[in-house]
Amino acid sequence: MDFAFFVANFGYSRTDYDALTRKEKMFIYKAWENKLVADSTHLYNAVFTAVYNATRQKRKRALKLWRKNKVKKANAETVSENLEIVREVEANEGKSWIDKIYQANGLKKPGKAVKNG
Repeated sequence: MDFAFFVANFGYSRTDYDALTRKEKMFIYKAWENKLVADSTHLYNAVFTAVYNATRQKRKRALKLWRKNKVKKANAETVSENLEIVREVEANEGKSWIDKIYQANGLKKPGKAVKNG
């Protein structure tokens, strides 16, 4: 039963499944359950908002489906520390680390944009 669950939901092979400990399986079950609850909640909110907006009175304001999160200001100290680390790495190794990130994610490195005219 457990093996079938892992194959159907996560695409695990028998060796992948056998390599998991009991505790790891429980963590995966809990994460899957949390995802299922979050998906259900988002679906409920979307349907509720759509039905409310479709049946609202003309003078009432429509509800927005998603709220925009406000961007928090970055800690200047942390940003400067991170920039120092990047500059040190670039001084020692060059900018090859950027190519490695693109390559690891299967992306093409962006080139210079050519403007027509």
